[in-house]
Amino acid sequence: MSGMPQQRPARDGASRRPRPDASMSLLTNVVEHSLDDGYAEAAARRRKETGSGGRLPSPLRARLGLAAGLVLAGLVVTLGAAEARVSAPVVAKERQELIDRIETGTAEADQLHDDVEELGDDVEARRAKALDTHGNGRSGTTGLLAGSTPVTGPGIKLVVDDAKDADGGEGGGPRESGGFSDTGRVRDRDIQRVVNGLWEAGAEAVSINGQRLTALSAIRAAGDAILVDNKPLAPPYTLLAIGEGAELSDAFQNTTDGQYLYVLQENYGVRTSISPQEEVSLPGAQGLTVRNAQPAQQPAEHSGKGTS
Repeated sequence: MSGMPQQRPARDGASRRPRPDASMSLLTNVVEHSLDDGYAEAAARRRKETGSGGRLPSPLRARLGLAAGLVLAGLVVTLGAAEARVSAPVVAKERQELIDRIETGTAEADQLHDDVEELGDDVEARRAKALDTHGNGRSGTTGLLAGSTPVTGPGIKLVVDDAKDADGGEGGGPRESGGFSDTGRVRDRDIQRVVNGLWEAGAEAVSINGQRLTALSAIRAAGDAILVDNKPLAPPYTLLAIGEGAELSDAFQNTTDGQYLYVLQENYGVRTSISPQEEVSLPGAQGLTVRNAQPAQQPAEHSGKGTS
C-alpha cells in the first residue's frame, strides 16, 4: 500500500471558488463612488476656478449689498444736506428781496391812487367854479344833465330778468336777429330798447345795476354778458329812473319799447316787474371826462356913439 500514490488536497479548486460578496459588486461600486465621474470632474474644476474659498454664501452677499446701498444712500443725503445748507442763505435773500419789491410796489400804487383821487376832486372843484362863474349858476343843472353828479328823487324801479328756464329753446319774434334764435335770456338790445323807452317816457336820469347812464353810455354784449360802459352786469337787471313815479310808469308801458318788454314777458318768459318809488338814488357816472373844452366867451357889450 505504500506504493499507492497519496491524494493531494483539492486546494486549487477551493481557491477558484467565487467570493461570497462578488454578486454585490454593483452596490459596492455605488457606495464607494456616490457621484458620477462627470459631476466629480465638474466640482473639481469649479473649485479650481474659484480658489480654495469658493463663492461667497448668499446671505453674506446680501449683507454686503445692503451695506453698500446704505453707504451710497448716506452719501447722497449728506451731499444734499450740504448743498441745501449752502443755498439756504441765497434763497432767503432772494425771497426777502421779492417781498420788499412787492411792498414797495403796493405802496407806490396806493400813493398813485390817492393822487388820482386828489386830482379828481381838484378838477371837479375847478369845473364847478367855472360853471358857476360862466354858466349863470347852472352848474348843478349841467352836472345833472351830464350825469356826473348823484341825484335823488321820486321815480320807478324796473327789474328785468332772464326766463326761469333759459335753456336755449328755439324761437323767433322780435328778439331774433342775425340768425340767432331766442334763448329766453335778456340781451343787450333788449336793455337798449328798455332804456330808450324810459328816456322817451320822460325819465330825467337812469341807472342799471348802479351804473349811471349818460349821453355817451354804450350798452353792448360780450358773449352772454351785457356791458354798460365796458363794465359787465349780471342778471337780474335793475333799472332806476328819476321822474314822477306813477306817471313815468304809465308813460313807459304805453311806449313802443314798453310794449316790446311786455311781448318778451308773454312770449318768451322774460320776468319783469315795475313799481313806482317815492325816492330813488342814482350815483354819478364814473369816468366821465371832458375831452374838448374852451373858455367861455363873455358877451360883448354893445357900444355906440351918441349923436348930438
